Amino acid sequence: MAFDVQKIRQDFPILHRQVNGQELVYFDNAATAQTPQPVIDAIVDYYSTTNANIHRGVHALSQEATEAYEAARQKIQKHFNAVHPYEIILTSGTTEAINCIASGYASILQPGDEVIVSAMEHHSNIVPWQMLCEKTGAQLKVLPMLQNGTLDMEAYAQLLNARTQLVFVNHVSNALGTVNPVASIISQAHAVGAKVLIDGAQATPHYKVDVQALAADFYVTSAHKICGPTGVGMLYGKAEHLRELPPYQGGGEMIAEVTFEKTTYADLPHKFEAGTPNIAGGIAFGAALDYVNSIGLEAIATYEASLLAYATAALEQLPGITIYAKDVEKVAVLSFNIEGLHPYDVGSILDKMGIAVRTGHHCAQPIMDYYEIPGTIRASFSFYNTKEEIDRMVEALKKAITMLQ
Repeated sequence: MAFDVQKIRQDFPILHRQVNGQELVYFDNAATAQTPQPVIDAIVDYYSTTNANIHRGVHALSQEATEAYEAARQKIQKHFNAVHPYEIILTSGTTEAINCIASGYASILQPGDEVIVSAMEHHSNIVPWQMLCEKTGAQLKVLPMLQNGTLDMEAYAQLLNARTQLVFVNHVSNALGTVNPVASIISQAHAVGAKVLIDGAQATPHYKVDVQALAADFYVTSAHKICGPTGVGMLYGKAEHLRELPPYQGGGEMIAEVTFEKTTYADLPHKFEAGTPNIAGGIAFGAALDYVNSIGLEAIATYEASLLAYATAALEQLPGITIYAKDVEKVAVLSFNIEGLHPYDVGSILDKMGIAVRTGHHCAQPIMDYYEIPGTIRASFSFYNTKEEIDRMVEALKKAITMLQ
């Protein structure tokens, strides 16, 4: 079947609204993807017909909610090719998933142990590991990046040693769109006995990720990056690693037995899912995966690559443009600056014309420090965007240059 972007756009109600009197052009997909009607319907249906707490009731609504929630977990397991459904921990998002692992390793790492984090990370994949090192006395080592927007893999090989316990790296850079060689990063880490957590928040909207093929120890992402709702995400972990870690937080649902003398914890996945979860969000996460799979991740990737090529060629015609990580493997993200213009000022003018882009350091300040810039303008595309929308952005950028120079 041909990729029918106009038909797809009909599934997204928000794409038909106006901003500042202009038809919306939404190019902030790396921050949050928009939500299609089938996912919205799944949320409305849950609250309209099923709303009840899960795992705790003998009544019909509780059982129906439990079945729907656990069916969503199985959809996520299948999508990411985890071995077992209990290797999928449902969290509030990528950040909580990362903090869950950081909290667990606080009782395992020892002074003198080393952990490696890349220079290309989102703050949520830096700060928890800094906190972990402060608690344990482990040392944080930084895998540097290169001028072209890729990681320095020669430096990585030099950093790895027998003291390396953990490696943290994103699958795709949220600030640049660079696709990192995570399979190689994982295999090299395993060769020295280290475990690896991959931040997949920016990869999962664009690729069908197979955690078994990657041999990832831990893989995390957020539903709202993949056309799902905010406030729900996934922590995948190999069962043997998850069983080794203590619970992230205590409460209901994650226990087997509680007395005032001792508490024993439930088995996976419930050990890491204390309290009432975002039930509607979990069910809608499954619906979002159903939706993108109905289109096909390969078809999505091919179409988005055509948008990236078209936008790159168009922007290169503008005066004073610098595109970061331009000539490397990347997803449909353009992070750029215009000589003499502040990103915030450009983004503000684009907003007045109905065009949503992200400006600033994108929660990846070390990248901006590396390039010695205050931030970038980031246009991030999704499979429901069009070349006509890119043309509108280019014309708006021309107006911004005229107005600000």
